[in-house]
Amino acid sequence: MKKHLILLTVILLIIFIGGFISGILYSDKKVEQAKVLKIEQVPKSAVRPEQKALPKWEEPKQQSNVLISYVQDFRDPNVVDYTKITHVIFSFAHPMKDGNIELNGKTALTNLRTMVSKAHSHHVKAMVAVGGWYHMNGGESYDYFKAAISNPASRTKLVSELTSLADREKLDGIDIDFEFPRSTADAENLTKFTKELSNKLHAENKELSMAVNSKIHAVAGTVVGFIVYNPVMFQYTDHVNIMAYDGQWDGGYHASNLSPYPLTEKIVNYWTNLFKVNHLSTEKLVLGVPAYAQPVNPKIKQVSYAAIVHKDPANATKNVVQMNGTTYYYNGETTMKLKTKLALDHGFGGMMMWEAGHDTKGQDSLTSSIYDTLMESKQYTYYQ
Repeated sequence: MKKHLILLTVILLIIFIGGFISGILYSDKKVEQAKVLKIEQVPKSAVRPEQKALPKWEEPKQQSNVLISYVQDFRDPNVVDYTKITHVIFSFAHPMKDGNIELNGKTALTNLRTMVSKAHSHHVKAMVAVGGWYHMNGGESYDYFKAAISNPASRTKLVSELTSLADREKLDGIDIDFEFPRSTADAENLTKFTKELSNKLHAENKELSMAVNSKIHAVAGTVVGFIVYNPVMFQYTDHVNIMAYDGQWDGGYHASNLSPYPLTEKIVNYWTNLFKVNHLSTEKLVLGVPAYAQPVNPKIKQVSYAAIVHKDPANATKNVVQMNGTTYYYNGETTMKLKTKLALDHGFGGMMMWEAGHDTKGQDSLTSSIYDTLMESKQYTYYQ
């Protein structure tokens, strides 16, 4: 009996010891498995990936077109509709033969400063045009401008005076209106002047534009040779404002040739081809339009588009009207929209109008007609 009891005790002891050892071995194995899990089988949710910066989101690029309006120095700056334009150009600063510049009296300076303040309050760029057709000291501006840019010293002086004016009066740029270079020498000197002024202005993030003759004879439809430009100079400008009007003087006085649509087509084609041949961007080109009417009787003064619409609002869509005992030719709303589309179809950078003081207010204004057409094209940069 004792032997059986001893044997049973031994067997139980062996079983207990075996279980204990197995438990230890199993526990060690679990620890090793846990180590392996941590090293080789880390759950993905525990991984901390490298943080990368999100790509910067940018607005889709949009072709920007301009709507430029000139305003004469004697005008009340409040005549300008700053809500629909991108640039306003004060006309004029007058060049002197020694390279100095002058404004036409204190009223002009006051108007300039008011214009700049008004423009900037509407996020519109304010510029000053130098030159023009008539000089404040009498006669054409040509002789003064020619002398100023023909001599290196006076040319540099003119550049310095214009850049100083731009800084002092908080201008956004300068517009060159040399009417008009009449020789190869004129063209070369204008190119040198443009380059020098461009370098100064662009270094200060200011703009440089240039007003140019249409170069197309309104009657013959041919390219005129008495006005000479060097296309090289256009690479230094931001905008080239084509004065596609005043054709009434070509081939004798004919008021109907002021700025008819067929003439504008020829002008647009000429400048488009010129820029493409010279590998210049057509987006620099800006098509100019008139906001005034020319009378058949040259002894009668021209009238503004505003006066024509004031006479009868129905005149807004016409191009010819009877007033003051004569017939007037002009560009109404319909023609203005067609011209804007023509410019955009040829890749032009926008439109220009001479000048704000001739336009009417409200939806019948030529400014509104151009603006609405630009907006419809979805290519207009609105700065408001």
